[in-house]
Amino acid sequence: MTPVEVTQGDSPVILALPHTGTHVPENIRIDLQPEALSLRDTDWHIHTLYDGLLPGATKVRATFHRYVIDANRSPSDDNLYPGQNTTGLVPLTDFDGRPLWTKDPGEDSVQARLAEYHQAYHDALRAEIRRVKALHGVAILYDCHSIRSHIPHLFEGTLPDFNIGTNDGHSCNEILQDTVHRICNAAPGYSTVLNGRFKGGWTTRHYGRPESGVHVIQMELAQSTHLVSEAAPFIYDPEKAEPLRGHLARILETLETLAPSLRKPA
Repeated sequence: MTPVEVTQGDSPVILALPHTGTHVPENIRIDLQPEALSLRDTDWHIHTLYDGLLPGATKVRATFHRYVIDANRSPSDDNLYPGQNTTGLVPLTDFDGRPLWTKDPGEDSVQARLAEYHQAYHDALRAEIRRVKALHGVAILYDCHSIRSHIPHLFEGTLPDFNIGTNDGHSCNEILQDTVHRICNAAPGYSTVLNGRFKGGWTTRHYGRPESGVHVIQMELAQSTHLVSEAAPFIYDPEKAEPLRGHLARILETLETLAPSLRKPA
């Protein structure tokens, strides 16, 4: 299986999907704890949720699971949230703090996964950012995520429905950040936070360079917004998802509309 799937579009918007993949090669799967085989920490059905919302958008999707290697972590495995519980480049525990492996992956295994999976994903993402920016003079990368709304090991209480991350405003133009925040705030029945527990992962922080025409926004959705239950078998709920898809479509369409205003004069 190819480690990354790319669908090229002609929009200035790129959808990145680093955590929807469920492929775990057998030579890696064999070392997973039995409880980890459910792949509980997947961003379940996010590729389905966003499907068709912006027909011209480019999509870059990792097919490998985040337990293999996390495509939204730094290759040097820097801690994105110092002082808070989190998971690493090749995570040793799941989101609940439980061990993932019967034996921890060694450095040779980590380096092999970096080369085969992580680098392949980011090579593809960089190529699409360059291509889209060449077409439009600007690229807007929208990083698509989801997570369970209750994970005491990672955060207290219940996570808001919309978790917008812009690295505290450094990864995109302020107009984009404020517009997305306004759309989410206006969505009836949904809760929203800007740069709360999730401010954006390595993708947001690494590629977000608004001064050079690359703008990045991470959207972390609570899985309660589109799943029947935040427990196995993690079934997609079309009735819940439909109103959410309407709000997400508005976000993406608005980002596309705003893109020309972000181009710098020649």
